[in-house]
Amino acid sequence: MNNSKIAVVGSSNTDMIIKLDKIPVPGETVLGGEFSIAAGGKGANQAVAAARAGGDVTFIAAVGNDSLGTEAVEGFRRDGINVDWITKVENVASGVALIFVDRHGENSIAVASGANAVLSPENILDSKQVISQAQILLMQLETPIETVTRAAQLAHEAGVRVILNPAPAQSLDDGLLKMISILTPNETEAELLTNIKVEDEAGARNAAEVLLGKGIDSVLITLGARGVFLATRDTRELIPGFKVDAVDTTAAGDVFNGALAVALAENKSFDEAIRFANAAAALSVTKLGAQPSAHPRKDIVSFLNER
Repeated sequence: MNNSKIAVVGSSNTDMIIKLDKIPVPGETVLGGEFSIAAGGKGANQAVAAARAGGDVTFIAAVGNDSLGTEAVEGFRRDGINVDWITKVENVASGVALIFVDRHGENSIAVASGANAVLSPENILDSKQVISQAQILLMQLETPIETVTRAAQLAHEAGVRVILNPAPAQSLDDGLLKMISILTPNETEAELLTNIKVEDEAGARNAAEVLLGKGIDSVLITLGARGVFLATRDTRELIPGFKVDAVDTTAAGDVFNGALAVALAENKSFDEAIRFANAAAALSVTKLGAQPSAHPRKDIVSFLNER
């Protein structure tokens, strides 16, 4: 196992999950769901996925000084994640996500950001040394955009590769995109960033061309079970995913990004890294919950060896 140094800047939430036959529409009440609580948050999910996939992970985040925040940090410690740069914020609740999951494994999510919304550029400056010494900085968009931008600047100045998973979907400044080494949008996020429909490989190719034109080194558009469309300065190819019976798609993208960061930090080629990350994501949808769905490295390797 390679001790790949990965810094993750992002959110930590507690997920409250209800399994239902169908996700309710506005004004509708659906009865009969199973309830569970699991650790979540896009940043935390990716940090945990990276740690379980074999990375040496430091998580830079904010939680409330409450029981949910304490439980979250203890969970990170159990996964071997460096928690020295997680800030406990007074008088602000830890982040919470309410998640509906239907019988097909599809989900609908609402988030109360809480302490995630006060992770500041100053917090990032405090952790400058951690970021500059990492092989990869991994980020998402559940924390303030000025915080994401400051972290990208520090990494860019230090020559550290920056992976940005632009989720939840939002418009991004071209100045930020120019500092991104690898962008990993799904179809919805790629469409929002480019105004190009991404419904097939041709749409993914066209969207990727626009994103490369903004100065991003590499674009990986995730297409669910169909796989990942990879676009670099020299490559355009669709790397197939793996078909499994989905139980819950929550955090599949986060697991993909965490595993991808580890594989790239281990100097795997894009093809190898994406295949590794696709396997991790495929395994994740076979299990309910966000962080509980991130499998250990041995499971990912075993899954790949069987295919």
